[in-house]
This record gives sequence, C-alpha cells and structure tokens, in this order.
Amino acid sequence: MEEKTCCVTGHRDIPADETAHVKKALRREIEKAVNDGFTVFLSGFADGVDQYFAEIVLELQSENHGLKLIAALPYRKRVDSLCQKEHTNALLNACAEVIVIQEEYKPNVYAQRNRYMVKHSDRVIAVYDGREKGGTVKTIRYAHQFRKELREIPIGLILGKNRTNLGQNRI
Repeated sequence: MEEKTCCVTGHRDIPADETAHVKKALRREIEKAVNDGFTVFLSGFADGVDQYFAEIVLELQSENHGLKLIAALPYRKRVDSLCQKEHTNALLNACAEVIVIQEEYKPNVYAQRNRYMVKHSDRVIAVYDGREKGGTVKTIRYAHQFRKELREIPIGLILGKNRTNLGQNRI
C-alpha cells in the first residue's frame, strides 16, 4: 500500500491573537488527513505554521505510531541553525527523516524546498492571509500547478483588507 503524504505551507508571522485559532484549525486538518489515510507529513520547519504543524503531527504520533514526520530543509546550514534552538532540535530529532534540498544557500532555495514538498505530497494544507507575494502564495500556486488537493485555512486581517481594497478598486 502506497503512503499518502500531506505537507503544510503558511506564514511565519502569525499574529499572537490568531495563534490559538491557527493551531486548532491545523489540528482539525491534520486529524482529517489521518482519517483520510494520510500517514506521512512534510514540514519545511520555518517558524510559525511549519513548526505548529510539526508539533501537532508529533503529538498525534504518540497515539498513532504509523504517522511519520519528515523535515524538508532548504539548505545544509539551515539544519545547523535549527539545531541551535532546543525546541526545534527536539522536533528535528523526532522526525523519521530530514531531507536537505540543496547543499548551499541560493536565492531560490526556499522556493525549491516548497516546490519539492508540493511535488511529493498528495494534499497541501495552507494557512493563508491573502498576501499576494511570498512563499505561501507561491506554494499555493504550485499546488494548483501540480493539481494537488489544497485545504486552506484562511486567517488574518489582511484577507479582510484585501477584500475591501478590491472592492474600492472596482468603484
């Protein structure tokens, strides 16, 4: 039986007043993925959403030993910087595998990491606030390009502001 893989994308700078909502919504989406037969979970391990996702997968893994968390890191020195922090080091040590996309840093290394995660996943969970630039929206576009299932968790005031601005531009 082939394993089904789910990855995450989302912002690093989740407003403090939205963190609890994001974590609760992520947990629901991850639990839904597990109920849908997903057993492999890919995280890029950036601050914010990626690490919330990793924490939740590892919590669920304590009840379901068939779940695997895999870290997809953009370049080798990123591993070193993550290992400097006790919390992220513990998360990385709990991963079934750590994949390093490129040895050296290059300007497009994060986009390459995101593209890799989407290509190797069946489902993408996106925590998205409506920004039109940045890694999250590019990853959502990769999901569409590769015809992956996309589960979006909308957040933030920016989404509301963008809708307002769009309406004002049409007048």
